[in-house]
Amino acid sequence: MSEVPSPCILVCSIDLKSGYCFGCGRTRDEIAYWMGYTDAERDEIMAGLPARLETVERKPRRITRRRRMAQRRADELTARS
Repeated sequence: MSEVPSPCILVCSIDLKSGYCFGCGRTRDEIAYWMGYTDAERDEIMAGLPARLETVERKPRRITRRRRMAQRRADELTARS
């Protein structure tokens, strides 16, 4: 049995208008119950995430840890060149 991975990208901020996370597109309930869903339920949620993310009206204001780390790596590579 293969487990469907979480779509989380460590943004974890909910758009108040749509109710979707800015990073992954899931609702609060879907995030909370993710481990309790069957693979089929997770697949169904994952299939709808791209369309949901298009409805989110604004991007999060804060810079995520993952983005900060990627920027540091890019800066280090640039400095070495």
